[in-house]
Amino acid sequence: MMNAEFDLDRPAGECRIVVAMSGGVDSSVVAALAAKTGAEVIGITLQLYDHGEATGRTGSCCAGQDIRDARAVAEKLGIAHYVFDYESRFRESVIDDFADEYMAGRTPIPCIRCNQSVKFKDLLDMARDLGADCLATGHYVRRVMGEGGAELHRALDPARDQSYFLFATTKDQLDYLRFPLGGMPKAEVREIAKELGLGVALKPDSQDICFVPDGDYAKIVKKVRPEAGEGGEIVTRSGEVLGEHKGLIHYTVGQRRGLEIGGQPEPLYVVRLEPETRRVVVGPKSALAISAARIEDLNWLGESFEGGMTAKVRSLSKPAPARFDGETVVFDTPEFGVAPGQAAVLYAGDRVMGGGWIAETEAAEEALAA
Repeated sequence: MMNAEFDLDRPAGECRIVVAMSGGVDSSVVAALAAKTGAEVIGITLQLYDHGEATGRTGSCCAGQDIRDARAVAEKLGIAHYVFDYESRFRESVIDDFADEYMAGRTPIPCIRCNQSVKFKDLLDMARDLGADCLATGHYVRRVMGEGGAELHRALDPARDQSYFLFATTKDQLDYLRFPLGGMPKAEVREIAKELGLGVALKPDSQDICFVPDGDYAKIVKKVRPEAGEGGEIVTRSGEVLGEHKGLIHYTVGQRRGLEIGGQPEPLYVVRLEPETRRVVVGPKSALAISAARIEDLNWLGESFEGGMTAKVRSLSKPAPARFDGETVVFDTPEFGVAPGQAAVLYAGDRVMGGGWIAETEAAEEALAA
């Protein structure tokens, strides 16, 4: 007997489903859908960081309210719910990495690191230890069975698609994971929550990195790595000094605002960061055009592939036509805002073929000169 939403290969009444419950509306609806199958459902919430410490406000822990919301939903659904303290693990594998990447002049994406380590490794191992048939999450992405097994596809609603953040999911993990919301628009998810009387039905979506709720990345980095506040020079690509800065952590590639170097004949943008010399290098917008990017730590989910492919280098960008030789992504037309530390995710249509971390880029100007 097959369950359409959870792809159970035996009667639901004989199955156990573990649901990752964050306290938001998406994971709450996943828990409700799992409970509807008749399977035994266990909700797990991970306490990952101290919310009061992150915001400078006392009286709430990670997600003190989120944990309470998850617990309330579990009680409403009549399912078991457990909270596990993973704060030190999260700090080591996500927050420290976030700070170190900024210190190295790279652009970190902690949400991918979190999925790669805590969520899709530790939590998945926990679900297996509990004897669960699968681990279900509230991510907007689709798991599609193909000739070679489970495939990862973009969500049907492109505005909600989270496949970029899940490129590091391995084939083995994909066999075990379930994403029941991948074929639904957000409005339908909220309607289900409302119909079930879940208190989180109208809860707003999180807009920032969870451990930086106020958007002040520099403050978090300086707290973890105090030396990150050391200043340096702002220079042109030829080395002309235009001003001083108060730390590389305040800048990212492509940034224009906040440079405080007025009086220039044309707008200048951050072209690259040099951690060795603590210099911020600026240039015209044309200098941001990238023709290719070398990636490392490739996670390949597809088979050998020949044909049209697209690459996505930012979560909110559209996939751009590109070629891939196994190490380097070559864009058909130059891409802007590409920086080391970001992820490059490769697609064949809606299917995620794989992806990796951008190690270095080639400027379109250099490619033309060669």
